[in-house]
Amino acid sequence: MTMVWVVYDIADNTTRKNVARICLDKGLYRVQKSVFLGTLNANERDSLALECEEQIDPGVDSVYVFPMDDESFRKVKLLGQAFDKKLVSDEVLTKFF
Repeated sequence: MTMVWVVYDIADNTTRKNVARICLDKGLYRVQKSVFLGTLNANERDSLALECEEQIDPGVDSVYVFPMDDESFRKVKLLGQAFDKKLVSDEVLTKFF
C-alpha cells in the first residue's frame, strides 16, 4: 500500500462530484475541496486513474494522482491553513499527520 494524493481541477459540477465519489469509494479522505489522500495498492491506484479518466473532459479538466512513499510523506510541510476544517475531521488528521 502506498500513500496517494489525488488533486483535481474540473470545470463541470457533475463531473467533479463523480470524481469525488470515485475517490471516496476507493477509501480516500477529502483533505481540501479538490484534494484527497489515502493509501492504495498499485491496482487500486490504476483503477482510480482509469475511472477518473472516463469521467473527465481532457480538454478542460485535470486529475493528478501522486503516489508518495512513507519517507517522502513524513517530509511534507503544511503551511498556513493546510486543511479545510469543515471537510477534515480530527480522526483524518491523526491518521495521516
